[in-house]
Amino acid sequence: MKTAGKILGRILIVVLALALIAGAGGFYYFKSYLPTTVAPQSFPQIDGEIQLDGLNGEVNIYRDAMGIPHIYADTSHDLFFAQGYIHAQDRFWQMDAWRHIGSGELSEMFGEGQVETDAFLRTLGWRKTAEAEWEGLNEETRSMLQAYADGVNAYLADHHDTAVSLEYAVLGLLSPDYEIEPWEPVHSLTWGKAMAWDLRGNMGEEIERAELLKVLTPEQVAVLFPEYPQDHPVIVNEIPAKGQTLNTQPNLGLVTFDYASALSATSYNASLLDPVLGELGDGIGSNSWAVSGELTDTGMPYLVNDPHLGIQMPSIWYQIGLHCIEKSDACPFNVAGFSFASVPGVVIGHNDRIAWGFTNVGPDVMDLYIEKVNPENPNQYEFNGEWLEFESYEETINIVGGEPVTITVRKTRHGPVISETYGPARDNNPEAEYPAFKDRVDGVELPEQYVVALAWTALTPSSPFEAIWGFDRAQNFEEFREAAKDFHVPAQNLLYADVDGNIGYQMPGDVPIRKNGDGTLPVPGWTDEYDWEGFIPFEELPYTFNPEEGYIVTANNQVNPWDYPYLITKDWDYGYRAQRIVDMIESAPGKIDKEYMQFMHGDGTDLNAQSIIPAWDEIKYSAANDNEAHALDLMQNWDTTCNADSKECAVFQYFWWNLAQNTFNDDLPEKNWVSGGSQNFETFRILLPQPDHFFWDDKSTADVTETRNDIYIASLKETVTQLEDQYGKDPATWPHWGELHTATFKNSTLGESGVFLIEDLFNRGPFETGGGQSLVNATGWDIGNGFYVDWLPSMRMIVDLGDLNNSLTVHTTGQSGHAYHPHYIDMAPLWSTVKYYPMWWEQESIINDAEGHLVLKP
Repeated sequence: MKTAGKILGRILIVVLALALIAGAGGFYYFKSYLPTTVAPQSFPQIDGEIQLDGLNGEVNIYRDAMGIPHIYADTSHDLFFAQGYIHAQDRFWQMDAWRHIGSGELSEMFGEGQVETDAFLRTLGWRKTAEAEWEGLNEETRSMLQAYADGVNAYLADHHDTAVSLEYAVLGLLSPDYEIEPWEPVHSLTWGKAMAWDLRGNMGEEIERAELLKVLTPEQVAVLFPEYPQDHPVIVNEIPAKGQTLNTQPNLGLVTFDYASALSATSYNASLLDPVLGELGDGIGSNSWAVSGELTDTGMPYLVNDPHLGIQMPSIWYQIGLHCIEKSDACPFNVAGFSFASVPGVVIGHNDRIAWGFTNVGPDVMDLYIEKVNPENPNQYEFNGEWLEFESYEETINIVGGEPVTITVRKTRHGPVISETYGPARDNNPEAEYPAFKDRVDGVELPEQYVVALAWTALTPSSPFEAIWGFDRAQNFEEFREAAKDFHVPAQNLLYADVDGNIGYQMPGDVPIRKNGDGTLPVPGWTDEYDWEGFIPFEELPYTFNPEEGYIVTANNQVNPWDYPYLITKDWDYGYRAQRIVDMIESAPGKIDKEYMQFMHGDGTDLNAQSIIPAWDEIKYSAANDNEAHALDLMQNWDTTCNADSKECAVFQYFWWNLAQNTFNDDLPEKNWVSGGSQNFETFRILLPQPDHFFWDDKSTADVTETRNDIYIASLKETVTQLEDQYGKDPATWPHWGELHTATFKNSTLGESGVFLIEDLFNRGPFETGGGQSLVNATGWDIGNGFYVDWLPSMRMIVDLGDLNNSLTVHTTGQSGHAYHPHYIDMAPLWSTVKYYPMWWEQESIINDAEGHLVLKP
């Protein structure tokens, strides 16, 4: 989660003024006084006793050597009360920012620069949906959320401002009147909506296809969005359930519409959330695999997971153990793993019987509908020949240091209207940045006035956390699957293993069944022709249990077998990571142990390079100089592994960047389509055997028709020139991959202010890393932006079902959210080198490793 500099525009002015007025005193304030005097005020108490109103009994909290708390309580109420208290101790700034995002209230923290973002968040209605979810929860779940909220508020009762977190000292420069408000249970539920957006599916691809069809033929666009490769693995090879055959013909209804204005506004509005939630990159996803005891050294399964999310500070994950002292129906929790600071329970991890991990399915659960607006009454839209009234309501956005802004949210029968922007309306405004279309195209009568509405399953009340709390309690695969029925959105690949030696998989989620179309393009909303008819029944969603292969691999690749009758999505990850994981399992040199699992986690083999480099053998190029020959030799004699110390990888990634841009940038709209991930991998795999393909020709050279060979040679020359200009003509001075590919962990809200005094308080790095985009060690980067890491394995976990106490893990930064705390960045050196620490389970091991023992008393 990142925040753009505009959030801190006013802080920049204040800080610069302070620095100019105070001179050396201002520098001292940021570089010495805040780190040494103010920061420690928020460090948590980890020893001794604290008496709290609201507890029923004594709670013991042991923090191990990595600062990870393990909570022991007699009742579920006290367990989750204590979790709320501990989350607030370590991460309340993160929690405060997340709840303002989820409720569309960023302007209350950061001022008028966030009004546009808040307006879009209010339009999506996450807070309203979460409030409806709260009303529908059963009493047990409500009690859990309320106990958690009470624990958070117990901490806030006697901690204020900088005693809560250092960030509030900086926020005070911008918003001196800002006051921390009590935590509400609905704040926990809004974060489920934020995660659903972060893992949202293919809305961006819908818009991209529509934009590309303005300049390319459908056949050319199909090369850029290829089908999932049939030589790459699917997750489930066979499903016992049978469903009906459905119409999944491509959307054709709007292919010729010049509706770029509405889509540009829609895309712009969606991009407003990128600074606060991160962009949906090609590699946002995850790896997980489970291996049965038939293949392991212990004779019992291993379950491995590493979710890939945007780089941030602190880590998105908060590791924790939650233990009922005596497990019973009244207190059924005995679980350890990774939580979100703001939500009770454990999201990913294991209990005393089962372990589970997540990767994103990425089903197509979002559709964009072009809605006809009545030219004579802008409060109406057309449906099946009749004019219907927009559902509308007002939202008031409160602005710290400013006057409130009132907006009007409009909804159609499909969902909220998301093409409108606030301030000057852009729909059908010829003076706006995105003027409306007014033409007829290919004889199709286009709407005189229109808006774009979003249908999205996350806008129907349902919380993924109900399923997660079910996983925390589940004792076998049947109970795990039963809990999965409540996992509506964002649909995750649910990997499973247990202490009885079983492995399993379940895909959950509400996946729409469409009357027509395949969800790849926006569709007309003025009839019911493209409406949803329901969802794939849970009993017919893909699952498997103890497959004959002896392993299950999920890496955002295609879930379903090829004869599956339902459409889940046309926009899978293309399976390069999945293929490499399968290859490593099947080629293991003997029984698989934890050390081999660690090796797999850190694997930097670039399957794209294995496709790209062999083409040089056909080109038979004679290098023009020694450095060209050296660069070519490095690539052709490379083992295609992107370790941090590899110069060969560095040269290849420069070449890949240039090859991708030289191939496509002359053919595509100004927006940079090439990111360098698995989608591009597969496109090049299609193009490489066709040296005269349309895309190889450089359209900027009117008198020459370039071929693959020409583009390869030009890209090599460009690569060598760049390396010489940036690092020198001596190849010995050229960088290794880790020098280029570094991870800098930036504070999720204050870390990109553009003011070094603030950034230095909270940001940490750079750390050299190996891996790369769409590799198993998925440290992502983007062509056109830089080689730096922008998304990553947000944690790594290896669960040993033969002995849970022997499990291993690591996450990215540290357990603490407090800058300058010893556990603020102590995990990063381990993470960057793919090392681990113990994931303690047995209480004796926890106590022996404990650095603190805190007792909470009523």
